[in-house]
Amino acid sequence: MNTPIYNLRPRGTGAIPNVIFALLVANGLMFVLQSISPNFLLINFALWPLGPSQSPFAPWQLLTYGFLHGDLTHIFFNMFGLWMFGRELEHMMGSQRFLVYFLTCVVGAGIVQLIVAGMQGGIYPTVGASGGVFGILLAYGLTFPNRMVMLIFPPIPMKAKYFVLFYGLLELYLGVSGGAPGVANFAHLGGMLFGFLLLRHWARPRRRG
Repeated sequence: MNTPIYNLRPRGTGAIPNVIFALLVANGLMFVLQSISPNFLLINFALWPLGPSQSPFAPWQLLTYGFLHGDLTHIFFNMFGLWMFGRELEHMMGSQRFLVYFLTCVVGAGIVQLIVAGMQGGIYPTVGASGGVFGILLAYGLTFPNRMVMLIFPPIPMKAKYFVLFYGLLELYLGVSGGAPGVANFAHLGGMLFGFLLLRHWARPRRRG
């Protein structure tokens, strides 16, 4: 995930809810394990592209890549975004639905990344929980559209719905222009897309037989 440029204080959230706490711990433990055995985890659990015979792709990587990170800055900002935007959402959704939502965004981002990597060619791994975090960002903007968010660079306050739009357009621009090499911008957008589709699915009225 790109370095966040937001400063937001969620309202009405005290202790860290269960799923977010578990995700913070799991990502932290995986980061420690990466420092001990980086090659093993990268080869087996990062997301590798499909197709080439020398690519070590495996289906479970669509999920496990979201628990690996490139460096301390990478994991810090992803976990900060998860904690900052996710607390109120987990309280509102409930732990089970929030976990399903987050993991769906991670997998969806991975699917989009596989498509993009297949079009670009090359064999390189993708890691990071950014797809899930961007999905949470989208859900936050849709749930609290008029909540004010203060940008840090530049310090401009804006409503959450405009912040989400700004960040989505920025990711699209960076992805198309190649202005952020080494960052999976389209995977971020994939997390937002799959999150939006899941929210729409949940919002549909249920038919009774």
